[in-house]
Amino acid sequence: MKSYLRNWDFMRALRLAMGIFIVVQGILTAEWLFIILGALFSLLPLLNIGCCGSAGCNIPVVKSSKKTEGTTYEEI
Repeated sequence: MKSYLRNWDFMRALRLAMGIFIVVQGILTAEWLFIILGALFSLLPLLNIGCCGSAGCNIPVVKSSKKTEGTTYEEI
């Protein structure tokens, strides 16, 4: 359990707390949509995934051996 909680940061705990809050509010108001959305938002930090997936926001670096030539501009 300690090794699982070691990688948690503030934002991950905040996302879990907000998801639990949405579930509780959905139960109190008897709204199934809020219960389902809250369960989804609670599941994301538990599995350590986000909307983009793991490392989905990274842009791959293209390694090219071509040398680019300088751009020339002309006045019109």
